[in-house]
Amino acid sequence: MAPSNRTSIHGTWTGRWTFILAAAGSAVGLGNIWKFPYMVGEYGGGAFVLVYLICILLIGVPIMIAEILIGRRGRSSPANSMEYLAKEANTFPQWKALGVMGAIAGLLILSFYSVAAGWAISYVFEDFGGESANYYGEKFNLFLQDGSQLIFFHSLFIFITAFIVARGVIKGLEAWINRLMPILFVIVVLLCIYATQTGAFLEGVAYLFRPDFSKINATVVLAALGQAFFTLSLGMGAIMAYGAYMPAKQNIGSTALSVAFLDTTVAILAGIAIFPIVFANNLEPASGPGLVFVTLPWAFVNMPLGVIFGKLFFVLLSIAALSSAISLLEPGVAWLVESLKTNRFIASGILGLIAWTLGIFSALSFNILSDFTPLGDRNFFDSMDFLSNQVLLPLGGIFIAIFVGWVMKKNNVLEELELKDTLILRIWFFLLRFISPLMVAIVFCSAVFLGVVT
Repeated sequence: MAPSNRTSIHGTWTGRWTFILAAAGSAVGLGNIWKFPYMVGEYGGGAFVLVYLICILLIGVPIMIAEILIGRRGRSSPANSMEYLAKEANTFPQWKALGVMGAIAGLLILSFYSVAAGWAISYVFEDFGGESANYYGEKFNLFLQDGSQLIFFHSLFIFITAFIVARGVIKGLEAWINRLMPILFVIVVLLCIYATQTGAFLEGVAYLFRPDFSKINATVVLAALGQAFFTLSLGMGAIMAYGAYMPAKQNIGSTALSVAFLDTTVAILAGIAIFPIVFANNLEPASGPGLVFVTLPWAFVNMPLGVIFGKLFFVLLSIAALSSAISLLEPGVAWLVESLKTNRFIASGILGLIAWTLGIFSALSFNILSDFTPLGDRNFFDSMDFLSNQVLLPLGGIFIAIFVGWVMKKNNVLEELELKDTLILRIWFFLLRFISPLMVAIVFCSAVFLGVVT
C-alpha cells in the first residue's frame, strides 16, 4: 500500500524534520510558555501535569494523526481537501464546511492572538528596573490602557506574519520555521540552565513533577483536557494544511508522536525555567495570566543577569507566538490561492488585513471599548477567544475524528497510514471513534453550557 500520489500546488516540505518543526512550531505558542505554567500553578502542580500527559495521548495524538491524514491525502487547503475526501468517500459535499470553519477559526484566533503577542514583543524592550512587585502590575495595567501602543505592536506582529506566509511554503514557511524553531529551543534550554542557578531549582522541579493526587478533581481533569487539545493546534486546519505539504514517504503516526513530544517538551521546559525563578523570589506560582507579564518581570529584576535573561525570555515568547501565527494564517491563504487563482501576496494581504482590523477591536477592548461585550459579559478580546477556542476548535476536532473514524473508507485510511489492520491500528481507531470525540465534547459542553472556560 502507498499513500495518495496527489501533489500540492503550494509545494512540499523538503524533509521529514521540516514538517515536524513546522507542526511543532504551530503547536508551540503562547499556550506552552505562557498558559501552561500558570495552569500548572493554578491546578495543583504535578497532578495537573500527569493528567495533561494522559490527555495528550488519548485526545491529542489520535486526532492529530487524523488531521495530518486528511491534509496529506487531500493535498490542498483544508476546505478543498475535505471536499475531495468527501467525494472519495461518496458522502455529503457539505463536509467542506469543516475545512472552511477551521480557516475561519484560525483567522479569528490570529486577530486577538497578535494582540497578546504584541505584549510579549513590547517586553523585549523592558529594562527590568522596577522598584517593587506592584510596579509591574501597575505598568501592565497602564500598558493595556494605551490603545495606540497595543495597536502598534499588534500591527507589527500581523505584518511580519503575513510577510512570511506570503513568501510561500519553501521560501516563507519552511525557511522561517527552520530558523525560528532551533532558536526557540536554544533559548528555552538557556533559561532552564539559568534556573539551576536560582537556589530554588529543586523546589521548582518538584512542584512540576511531584503529583499530589488529592488535588485531582473534575476541574483539574477538565482543565487538562482542554489544554491538551488546544496546545496541539487541533481543529483549526493548521495541521491539516501542513499535512498537505508533507512528503509522501513520511510516516504519519511516528511524525504525530514526534510533534506531540516536542510540544510537550517545550511546555515542560518552560515550567522548569519559570518555577525556580518564581520560588526563588517567594512569588505566587498560581498567579494566573499575570505570571509572565507581572510576576516574572519582578523576578528578573532581582536575579543576577536578570536583564539579559529577562529579554531572552520575552524573545522566546515572541518567537513561539510567531511560529503559531504563521500556521493560523496559512489555511485561509492556501484556500484563497486555490479558489480565486490569486497569488500568495494578495491572499496574505487580504486575510492579514481582516485579522488586523478585528485585532484593533481586541486591542481596544482593554480601554475605550471595554464596555463592548458581544458575548455575555466578555469584552471583544475574550469573545473572540471564547468563540474560536471554546466553540469552533472543539467542534472541528470532534468532526475530524468522526470523518476519519466513521466516514472515510477504511482502505483509504490504511493506505495513507501505510499500515495493516494491526492491534495498534485498532487501538487508534477505537480512541478516534469513541474516546477522543467524547472527551473533546465534554470540554466543549463544559465551556459552552456550563460556563467553564479552560
